[in-house]
Amino acid sequence: MEDRKVLDRREGDLAEHVERIADEFREGFVAVARIDRPAVTVFGSARIREDHPAYAQAREVGRLLALAGFAVVTGGGPGVMEAANRGASEGGGLSVGFNIELPHEQALNPYVDLGLTFKHFYVRKTMFVKAAEGFVIFPGGFGTLDELFESLTLIQTGKVLHFPVILFDPAYWQPLLDWIHDRLLADGMISPEDLALLTVTDDPQEVVRMVEAVSRQTARP
Repeated sequence: MEDRKVLDRREGDLAEHVERIADEFREGFVAVARIDRPAVTVFGSARIREDHPAYAQAREVGRLLALAGFAVVTGGGPGVMEAANRGASEGGGLSVGFNIELPHEQALNPYVDLGLTFKHFYVRKTMFVKAAEGFVIFPGGFGTLDELFESLTLIQTGKVLHFPVILFDPAYWQPLLDWIHDRLLADGMISPEDLALLTVTDDPQEVVRMVEAVSRQTARP
């Protein structure tokens, strides 16, 4: 795996690794340029199945975003990603999948119109942000939490413009939000305004309204 080779100090030719990374960035930028409308990135667990409530919810979010004129970008895999891509396809929109090469191979789901498989996580993460007008984050594990906190860090530090970070399913996220409030905020690790970077909902239509409101504010004349 390319990520492992780059991160292992004993591995290979640095110049060769840098060139491969640059090639992957170029491919990613070309793919993002092909997204011909505003886009929303949807994150969430790859492990949920079609009978899980989050699958139906992500599918509906994808469908409504497509009907509202947004492309839907996901990691291209199964679970929440498949559901959101499926909804986007059913809504007649553009369904995008930025897949990642993993030891246990993850194939692009069948509902992706524009797909690309990356070897390097950090290149893929850049494309998620570059393509997005906002993030919608469904329940998930370590990978989902990684994307959540990375997006908050980019916004907090001004590396990207403030766009909505929407947590879907209040019951799932509330314990984490309580910890952020009771420990991070209480101990002075974050500022009160940092809490406003997160919005929580369980309503797919509200997701669309939130994204549309910010999209209108940031639209170029």
